[in-house]
Amino acid sequence: MAFLTTVLNRVVSTSAITAVVTLGPIFTVIAQAETINGAGATFPAPLYERYAREVKKKYPNLGINYQAVGSGAGVNQVIAGTVDFGASDSAMTDAQMAKVKNGVILVPTAGGAVAIVHNLGVDNLKLSRKTLPGIFSGQITKWDDPQIKADNPGVNLPNLPIKAVVRADSSGTSFIFTNHLSAISPYFKGRIGTSTSPNWTIRNVTKAKGNPGVASSVTRTPGAIGYVEYEYALKNKLKVAQVQNKQGQFVAPSLQTANQALSTVNFPANFRVFIDDPGQGYPIVGLTWLLVYKSYPNAAKGTAVKNFVNWVLTDGQQINDDLNYTRIPAPVAQKVMQTVNSAIK
Repeated sequence: MAFLTTVLNRVVSTSAITAVVTLGPIFTVIAQAETINGAGATFPAPLYERYAREVKKKYPNLGINYQAVGSGAGVNQVIAGTVDFGASDSAMTDAQMAKVKNGVILVPTAGGAVAIVHNLGVDNLKLSRKTLPGIFSGQITKWDDPQIKADNPGVNLPNLPIKAVVRADSSGTSFIFTNHLSAISPYFKGRIGTSTSPNWTIRNVTKAKGNPGVASSVTRTPGAIGYVEYEYALKNKLKVAQVQNKQGQFVAPSLQTANQALSTVNFPANFRVFIDDPGQGYPIVGLTWLLVYKSYPNAAKGTAVKNFVNWVLTDGQQINDDLNYTRIPAPVAQKVMQTVNSAIK
């Protein structure tokens, strides 16, 4: 199945990956190889690709096929029952969960930042809590607008039209981004709103598929601005903006500033969290989840899913820091594993 292979080449291509997992010591060993198929979010694609490689090195008994098609598609495939697990950066709603015939468990795997990337030729671009939603709601249309100048005193801003690049597909990255802008701007909330598939009514907007598509479009379009998962921006050496947080500080995305923002998150019993305007750190952050069923057609399939989840929330968490994703706190991870291990039949 299609998957993104290298971070640099993610901008333009995808390829199939297959990971191999064995069963953990607390479960019965599967005598023959078992393959589980998943689909969903592109936000954690670099992380899941790395999970796949590391799992393959260590465990030989279970194949994992994952297709990065966007959070909305992942949720829809879970509802339709066409995959063994889904993935989404937007936690399923109660209404969506009620449509899943075999029941569903939300498994948080990581947190991360959504970076604002641009092709402006300006270093350390700053965007305030008024400016950023103004750009993406169509109120600000030129780079030398007085509001952007006020955010960046002494910077020579070009007289270029702002060309916004947004996601064409249903996307958890879009949800995280619009969730924050809706929290800080009543105008943006009323005009665009929070959604995995926002109704972008602004002029001069380009739609691109996935984080790679947005990154590619921004790279080749002078005056462009868009939003991508931070790892894409970092590995592809895109220019990122500093965004003003709730404390009034202009903050660049990083593992440290994302951790600061997520440090006070409280996880409820169903592990569903919506983060709109954190009190500190980098403000545009979110979580990503695996979506697994409570019931599988056979014991081998259920055991395979349980072991994959257990590996992700133990050994797999060691990888998160390497790729600038936050870890799931150990006590939360333990509760998730207990839920999964007891619920999946």
